[in-house]
Amino acid sequence: MPPTLKDVAERAGVSRAAVSRTFTDGASVSLKMRKKVEKAAKELGYSPNALASSLTTGRTKLIGLVSNNFHNPIFLEVFDLFTRGLQDRGLRPLLVNLSDETDPANSVRMLRQYSVDGVVVASSTLPPGFAKAFRDAGVPVVHSFGRHASSPEVHVVGIDNVECGRMAARELARRGYTDVAFLGGPEAATSTQDRFKGFAEELSRHPEITLRHSFAEAYSFEAGRAEMLRRLKNNPAQAYFCGDDVLSIGALSAITGSGLAVPDDIGLIGLNDMEMAGWENINLTTIRQPIKQIIDSSIELIVSMLVAPDRYPEARLFPCRVIERGTLKPVT
Repeated sequence: MPPTLKDVAERAGVSRAAVSRTFTDGASVSLKMRKKVEKAAKELGYSPNALASSLTTGRTKLIGLVSNNFHNPIFLEVFDLFTRGLQDRGLRPLLVNLSDETDPANSVRMLRQYSVDGVVVASSTLPPGFAKAFRDAGVPVVHSFGRHASSPEVHVVGIDNVECGRMAARELARRGYTDVAFLGGPEAATSTQDRFKGFAEELSRHPEITLRHSFAEAYSFEAGRAEMLRRLKNNPAQAYFCGDDVLSIGALSAITGSGLAVPDDIGLIGLNDMEMAGWENINLTTIRQPIKQIIDSSIELIVSMLVAPDRYPEARLFPCRVIERGTLKPVT
């Protein structure tokens, strides 16, 4: 049988309450007592029971980490950084897949069944109503990679997707393309809408450039490849701004698989700068989203809300920049 709290108390010669206080964050215990209890626990190989502790403190230290885009490889990086960051702060991530969920109320009910202390909505495609539903239920929440608002209803951490669209447009104009297109993710996604809005607004300053647009069914390799294959059947554009890197990689596969070359025949620029974008066989020119900084900031906010759940909501925006590789022709 594993050692119990009672065993540690007997070995240390103290009360069980003293052992409990030693392993409870913020509890008052003298340095002498702490050393005595920790020594006994180490000798016995004792580890405190997190579930039992939650019954005493009313805190589970569970943070719901919810998303809906698990087929996008970028989220392997996102989840890795989130889970390690939360664990480093003594919290336990509870990963939840909302890919088939459309009702925010169902998501709230599911997370509350696990008595989570807080929720991070890690998605640029879930509507703002999902994060708001948690807030309305009294659950501390941060929307990471969410849509920017000047007066946010919940904490939002991310990028200015409209400005990213403008950046892509400026980059294509700078390189002399006169026939360009936006290949976005799902049309209903706010990230798709904002990136296209900025792209179109900036290109409206360049009447010499023709703009087209289309949308893929999902932010996925397969969807990006399928949509580009459709575009290739009917006079494709000279260059494409794809809604994110995984769409760009799917488009790249379609182009090269059709016997064309990138960037000689068609140029591509993506968004995110996921790890795969820098692989030698992909070498994607893209707009870098500072993922680690966004995640660190999101964790900082959710941790602060565990102490002050009524903290006034704020929006934190991080700047992006173009990472030049090999899928656009040189500046003329």
